[in-house]
Amino acid sequence: MSSIKEKVTKKDEIKQCFKLGQGDWVQLINHDELFQVIGIDLDHQKCWVRKWPLLPKGTPVIEISLEEIICFSKRENKSD
Repeated sequence: MSSIKEKVTKKDEIKQCFKLGQGDWVQLINHDELFQVIGIDLDHQKCWVRKWPLLPKGTPVIEISLEEIICFSKRENKSD
């Protein structure tokens, strides 16, 4: 895990390696749950996420450091 964590230490590396976007799903260090990205601040290396799937009565948004992200999946738009 440390090698992935080391890749997210600089803003430019985050842009190139992750290309993280709003709506993408991420897994965090020390969490088994899946989170959805709500917003990203590359200048301050932070983002806002909420647990996925959403809870019926609302899901709190939390602020995390981008260094806490260990993997992510692009959200796919499916039109059935």
